[in-house]
Amino acid sequence: MRVLGIDPGTRKLGYGVVEGERELKGVAWGVLTASPQIPVEERLRVLYNGLSDVILRYRPQEVAIEDPFVGKNVRSAFAVGRAQTVAILAVVNQGLGIHYYSPALVKQQVTGYGRSDKRQVQEMVKLQLELSEYPQPSDAADALAIAICHLQQNYLNRWVNDRGIA
Repeated sequence: MRVLGIDPGTRKLGYGVVEGERELKGVAWGVLTASPQIPVEERLRVLYNGLSDVILRYRPQEVAIEDPFVGKNVRSAFAVGRAQTVAILAVVNQGLGIHYYSPALVKQQVTGYGRSDKRQVQEMVKLQLELSEYPQPSDAADALAIAICHLQQNYLNRWVNDRGIA
């Protein structure tokens, strides 16, 4: 299975494509950027078009996206929510479904600890995908982690269902 992971942001939107089930392979990763000097509406259009191109190029079967973390900075959460909405629209317009994961669950699945820092996430993504170096930038590593989380969740759910465990 090929999964596109998305780490939404209005200036930088990370994407990562991973395929496999037990053995995982990093297919592509990167960051779509939009200049902070242009209006937010224009940045969202740039991100939408870029993500639509990524979807067409890599043809994922499923998409996983990180839910925004709402901490003390509500303004930042709204901005990420806008980027997430644009990502959702790009995905749905390609006829794909979306699966949502919290940052803590992604970190738990990928590193074994829900409060891991960015470097720990990069390290575990590097190890799990057998990369020669850390995936850069960290937004791309986060997107790869989101895709890995989804693949691991799928595997776990199938394992549980096959054994009739409730």
